Amino acid sequence: MNPEKFQSYAQKVLNNCGRVIVGKDEVIRQVTVSFLCGGHVLLEDVPGTGKTMLLRTFSKTVGGNFKRIQFTPDLLPSDLTGINFYNPKTGEFEFRPGPLFSGMILADEINRATPRTQSALLEAMEEGQITVDGITRQMQQPFMVMATQNPIESYGVFPLPEAQMDRFFMRLSMGYMDRDQELSVIARPSTLTLVEELEQVVTVEETMALRQELHHVHVSEDVAAYILDIVRATRQARALVGGVSTRGAIALYKASQVTAAMEGRDYVIPEDVVREAVPVLAHRLTSASGSRADGENFLQEVIGELKVPMEDVDTL
Repeated sequence: MNPEKFQSYAQKVLNNCGRVIVGKDEVIRQVTVSFLCGGHVLLEDVPGTGKTMLLRTFSKTVGGNFKRIQFTPDLLPSDLTGINFYNPKTGEFEFRPGPLFSGMILADEINRATPRTQSALLEAMEEGQITVDGITRQMQQPFMVMATQNPIESYGVFPLPEAQMDRFFMRLSMGYMDRDQELSVIARPSTLTLVEELEQVVTVEETMALRQELHHVHVSEDVAAYILDIVRATRQARALVGGVSTRGAIALYKASQVTAAMEGRDYVIPEDVVREAVPVLAHRLTSASGSRADGENFLQEVIGELKVPMEDVDTL
């Protein structure tokens, strides 16, 4: 296990994306964590904060085939997965793959499509495969769905089903830039021009190799128990309809491993868990009123109340 490989990978991605996306280093880092874990990212924010541009920039940086899908109310599941059509020249049915059969998928404004269409992503996101007319086809790797979402309060949107929210590894928010950063952005050349000038800085082979190395980052029994304490606290809270699933606990475990490696360590400490808990878990929580807005505050309260395990240097 060589943490320097993770550090070098993350730095190259951060530097390249930072040429276009200003002042959002932490968001770029979190997207990189999700990508190395094989997870999918949901960017939730108001329009015009750079969500789509971040995803375009990241896909250009890590390489792979890239497709953008604009989600609309009339989008059908077959528009994503593909269809079998009759070819009169051959007299046979042929499969025409949909845009999901690409490595990097930008699902723009995903909550403008109906729940039926949103659910078409479930199999692809969780199992890396798509079944059409009884035939299962594998997605190319690395495969990642990067979705943007307008706030639920916006006009003309459909809330994502809980099952699909749980498939997203992280939910992130861009937020507004500070004054100086925004001034530099509005005065520079077209952002699209900057994206076109970007080059791929990491290879698919590097990505897949690091995904294999991830399992060698050590997580002590105490730290693993700390992760489960956070997860189980969400299940016992009366203010929540349901807590974090086992899928969410595994996601936090993996995210903590990548964060540790990016910090130059081959072992996880509680600070790694705390750093990733909110982006990995908050969107998986629903309050009794049906709102997910309180998930972040609840997690911060839980983390503040739980006893933090002390690291034993001799066991690391």
